[in-house]
Amino acid sequence: MDWTWLGPPLDVRPLFPVERGALVDLLAALGPDEWSRATVCPGWAVRDVAGHILHDYVRRLSADRDRHPGPDFGPDETLAAFLTRTNEDFVRTARQISPRLMIDLLAHLGTQLDTEWWSREMGGHAGVDVSWAAPGVAAPVWLDSAREYSELWVHQQQIRDAVGRPGATEPRLLHPVLDTFMRALPQTLHRTSAPVGTTVRVRVPGSAGGQWAVARHMDRWALAHDAPAVVAAEVEIDADTLWRLATRGITVQTAHNRATTRGDTTLSSAVLNIVSIVWEPSA
Repeated sequence: MDWTWLGPPLDVRPLFPVERGALVDLLAALGPDEWSRATVCPGWAVRDVAGHILHDYVRRLSADRDRHPGPDFGPDETLAAFLTRTNEDFVRTARQISPRLMIDLLAHLGTQLDTEWWSREMGGHAGVDVSWAAPGVAAPVWLDSAREYSELWVHQQQIRDAVGRPGATEPRLLHPVLDTFMRALPQTLHRTSAPVGTTVRVRVPGSAGGQWAVARHMDRWALAHDAPAVVAAEVEIDADTLWRLATRGITVQTAHNRATTRGDTTLSSAVLNIVSIVWEPSA
């Protein structure tokens, strides 16, 4: 399948041990009370987000390396509901794990997961879709791994926010997260009508940022390799606001207040509804 409409492939494999090293150092420096601090994830303390990261490692190794079947979907259960249920089940059990053992498990299983990622061909089929970028179509491994890296990075930031210890935002770690999240732009705009050739640009200032453009084709919106000098709409948004918006750590209205928009307001407003996680809005 031609995936050029989602932009050039990413290879984040060298970053997994770097991101994990920063996480392990962070967790090792926390005091007992900090493990109990509330995070932005409803009902989850720092220990629970760490347990969720461990769940990611266990799930990936079990399913991708060992081909072990996971739990079944419940009747009429959506993907978001399934993930919420299974994540809560694991996190609840992981509360029995001591901080020291949690760190040991993350370090030990993380290196095994690194080996698994390096064993896979980045252009091959992942066997799962990335629903916020291309729902219902088996994604290439490069997109699946980039999705995984961005999720792990975000969870680390949620812990850092909770304990007031910023970090892991240097360009080599943060830029690939933003670049991954921008792969949601075509899906974000797929219900937005515009003439063929219409182009929208997103600018993120700073050394971790960059610019991305999405153009209207006959059959879909697609990430554009070269944006024209004049675009129909432009959104300028800082990196911190962008990743929090894309993971719904802040509201769309908050992002609107922080962003600068130019041109067609329908298009710029659509861009600011970007979601780069599996997520269902509250009823």
